[in-house]
Amino acid sequence: MSDVRFVGCEGGERSDAQAIATVHASGRPRRIIDVHAHCAIPAAMALAGAPPIPVAVAGLNDSGDDVATRLAAMDAHGVDLQVLSINPFWYAADQDLSRQVVDLQNEALAELVGRSPDRFAALAAVAPQHPDLAAEQLERAVKRLGLRGALVGGSVEGEELSDPRFRPFWAKAEDLGAVIFIHPQATPDLRARLRGSGGLPVTLGYPLETTIALAHLIFEGTLDRFPGLKICVAHGGGFLPAYAGRFDAGIATFPSSYTVKLKKPPSAYLRDLYYDSLLFTPEGLRHLIAEVGADRVMVGSDWPFPWTDRPVQHVLETPGLTDAERAAILGDTAARLFGLNG
Repeated sequence: MSDVRFVGCEGGERSDAQAIATVHASGRPRRIIDVHAHCAIPAAMALAGAPPIPVAVAGLNDSGDDVATRLAAMDAHGVDLQVLSINPFWYAADQDLSRQVVDLQNEALAELVGRSPDRFAALAAVAPQHPDLAAEQLERAVKRLGLRGALVGGSVEGEELSDPRFRPFWAKAEDLGAVIFIHPQATPDLRARLRGSGGLPVTLGYPLETTIALAHLIFEGTLDRFPGLKICVAHGGGFLPAYAGRFDAGIATFPSSYTVKLKKPPSAYLRDLYYDSLLFTPEGLRHLIAEVGADRVMVGSDWPFPWTDRPVQHVLETPGLTDAERAAILGDTAARLFGLNG
């Protein structure tokens, strides 16, 4: 088996047995699914000349010992299945190298899922800097390798995902019904302003890039052009769900600045997207659900980065949810969206 590593496995493995038992007794989906979980393929990183993984790793090797480590952590957290994805490091690569790096990663992911299909699914790597190649890679990943879609960054070497040159990729994703998970890669244009204490490139830059990416997809008409897209957004959609009303008000306040005619108010597009639950208070998650609907939110932990070791309890502690809404967030929506009901 290709060496696959679960980056950053220092997240802790505490379990709230009472809370997890509650899930099984009430509001229980068929499976609890975490749609935001990462791994890495060291051979692909080396091929691309990427630096070594800068955090502790647990490798997946032929002995299966490290798979067991990941599965034990999932069990402790009450998670039945993780949808794995790889954060991109190859967006500056030329077409030949991009093809090699992506093929290596997607084949390794497919092999891993094939060994444990009841515990893992995966999203493909693609090279959107070469849009026609990315479309080809997505089709191969979905049709031949059984992957469920792809992860893309919130921008591509400074280019917005709404740029017309990426339309071949979006068209292919819509045609395939593939899930596209948008995961930010920070905001390099703001690097100088994000220096200093607080880890701002991550704590502020990541959700900010997500917010900017979604704004462009809305206002440049990408979501109107491809209405069948299945887009899932990391980190609860960044800051946009908390302030989307300003987008609507802006049309009335500064109408001349809106150069692309939209089919509906900007904030209405939020309900066309899907979101992970990686917000950090019950009130934060409650507000996201109020804005987009419980059927648009799914469990996401960003595992193994140690943002949370309570992804299931977080949903249980969010006020005002019905049992059906809890079941949707914990797994039923993900099973439907990613085609995991089989």
